[in-house]
Amino acid sequence: MPLNPAELERITAVTLGHYEQNAQRFRDRTWDHDVRQNIAALLRHIDGPAPFSILDFGCGPGRDLLAFRQLGHAPTGLEGSASFAAMAREASGCEVLVQNFLALDLPPSHFDGVFANASLFHVPAQELPRVLRELFATLRPGGVLFSSNPRGQGEEGWQGERYGAWHDLQAWRAHLSAAGFVELEHYFRPEGLPIEEQNWLASVWRKPQD
Repeated sequence: MPLNPAELERITAVTLGHYEQNAQRFRDRTWDHDVRQNIAALLRHIDGPAPFSILDFGCGPGRDLLAFRQLGHAPTGLEGSASFAAMAREASGCEVLVQNFLALDLPPSHFDGVFANASLFHVPAQELPRVLRELFATLRPGGVLFSSNPRGQGEEGWQGERYGAWHDLQAWRAHLSAAGFVELEHYFRPEGLPIEEQNWLASVWRKPQD
């Protein structure tokens, strides 16, 4: 059964409420996570001279915003949680847009790259095609989208007070291709573990040139 507007509003409110209530704890637990592999995967596929304009989609407390800025790029954060947005601004000195993922308002053909690290899995599957089209539209022609999500077999629902959707590689490819993206690469994380213990699917996609 499709989710109705009231159910979608509840998903957003409860999930963001969880992050609001646990913002400092989440920051303390994740700030030292090493995602250099993911940052490098995005940057190596962006064509043209640096610095790059990058949208950190679901930037959380700002760890990766700060990393992109320290690398000399021009990142902008996007975050649904006001507490995370405030943390991200303080940590990085970057602009952070406060928007929930189901009500985006993004400039057209603006960014060289979109970095969606552990964020798009919060989008209900029925809304994912629209959200991906909006990310496609905010990229410049030739721009690059990076995503990393916990992988699964099509499960969707609540995990505590957070809503998520878990896609396998085949389903994820279908969604991104339908939105107009062309696959550049994919890999599983964490590095160095057997495939059955690599619970994250990372992939990189390009918006074709006009």
